[in-house]
Amino acid sequence: MHGILKPHVSLDVSDLDASVAFYTRLFEASPLKRRPGYAKFDLASPALNLALVEHAPSGRNVNHFGIQVDSSDAVDAARRRLQTEGLLDLVETGTTCCYAKQDKVWTVDPDGNRWEVFVVLEDADRMKEDGGACCVDAAPASCSTAEACVTTKAETGVCGCSA
Repeated sequence: MHGILKPHVSLDVSDLDASVAFYTRLFEASPLKRRPGYAKFDLASPALNLALVEHAPSGRNVNHFGIQVDSSDAVDAARRRLQTEGLLDLVETGTTCCYAKQDKVWTVDPDGNRWEVFVVLEDADRMKEDGGACCVDAAPASCSTAEACVTTKAETGVCGCSA
């Protein structure tokens, strides 16, 4: 995969303030972005894009994993490769998520762990396009398989998957 910048981990946290304080001390760095219910650390050492999303405890703390790339072309290359491998789950173009406009593609591993390959296009003033939660069960249940998403949200407003 070309154009990789750094790995991305998004954690669900029950107390954002306590988590921000912990990770600030752990990494000796302040969050790059802090919004209601959300904080983002963009670390050089270790190279990591860490997002904290305030979410009620569920017994599952990993929201999702990701690979941040440097361009929409790199996202598209990942889309083509994942589609060829039968791993493409969801395509989002120009979507607003985590206070940023992004292009991204998703896949789901055999244990249900969600992975995104994404590029940040620009900053945004809201968590998600529709104002709802972001990166929490982002893909509709019908897409959370190895099925290829054949129509993007940008084209239809919803994800359209085929078997």
